[in-house]
Amino acid sequence: MNKMRRVGVLMGGMSAERDVSLRTGEGVARALEERGHDVVRISFGPATRGVDELVRAAKIDVAFLALHGKGGEDGCIQGLLELMGVPYTGSSVLASALAMDKLKAKELFRLHNVPTPPYYVASRSDLDDLEELHGSFGFPVIVKPRAEGSSVGVTKACNLSELQAGIATALEHDDSALVERFVTAMEVHVGVLDGRVLGAIEVVPKSGLYDYHAKYTPGMTEYVTPPRLPSVRARGVMNLAERAVRALGVTGACRVDLLVTAGENEYVLEVNTLPGMTPTSLLPKIAQGAGIDYGSLCEVILEGAKLHAGLPVARRKSKDASAPAHVSALPLSAIKRAAAG
Repeated sequence: MNKMRRVGVLMGGMSAERDVSLRTGEGVARALEERGHDVVRISFGPATRGVDELVRAAKIDVAFLALHGKGGEDGCIQGLLELMGVPYTGSSVLASALAMDKLKAKELFRLHNVPTPPYYVASRSDLDDLEELHGSFGFPVIVKPRAEGSSVGVTKACNLSELQAGIATALEHDDSALVERFVTAMEVHVGVLDGRVLGAIEVVPKSGLYDYHAKYTPGMTEYVTPPRLPSVRARGVMNLAERAVRALGVTGACRVDLLVTAGENEYVLEVNTLPGMTPTSLLPKIAQGAGIDYGSLCEVILEGAKLHAGLPVARRKSKDASAPAHVSALPLSAIKRAAAG
């Protein structure tokens, strides 16, 4: 990696995961700076206009995507960077969009014989005839927005009234909700880097549901690495994670979330193409177990930045040394407060 290249760390964004993204971005930016990279923090939010102008003003050569959720993990920012000719970390436009859309991801999992829990999709128009739609699907179920991340809007329903409330909550974040059969199982998250499994971690939420509160409230979840699985079973889980990644065409660093039952069944829940990268997030924990420290992980991810579409875009040939060291829609102090929070 040529450390003279100017690296833009894109953070914040417009999704419900904005605060998490700011923490991810600040952690990545500091780690890369400590390793000698020329880093500029590029923060934007719901009120920001002209994200392309922010990126262009920063005079960057490569983008490290520290974004999560809609607008950052779903192919939108990836498409913008493709058109601008700025190499970026993570997956392509298509793979990002497919992985973010839980319905399309599940359809591809089924096509590629990757087991995933049974499901159906509900929209606002289905709320009046929910009993008929749900039919004999059974309870309990997990209800989640079709295209959100970080367990935003996720609820567990044990009866029809809870199901209706859960779907209404999910619809606050998306136009449709995914209703998924609840599976009693160990939750295992597998880290994958450039197609190679780094390792896995077992997640044990005290509430029994790994929702947003369990993820981001200290002490609410226990993490066990490696997972408490027989070695043969663990290898099977990691192989399944690799298959899920290939099914969606995901590249770079990602995290695969799975359920491992006592009855020898495994199910893939989703593939996260831009997983949390705060120093205490799951992917860095998994990498640490594989002997890769946080700074090294950030640098390896950066080295994989590229353009995927092959568009004939003219790139800037010279760098303006007077370009600002920080380009943001928010004051730096606000970003630091969010990152510290």
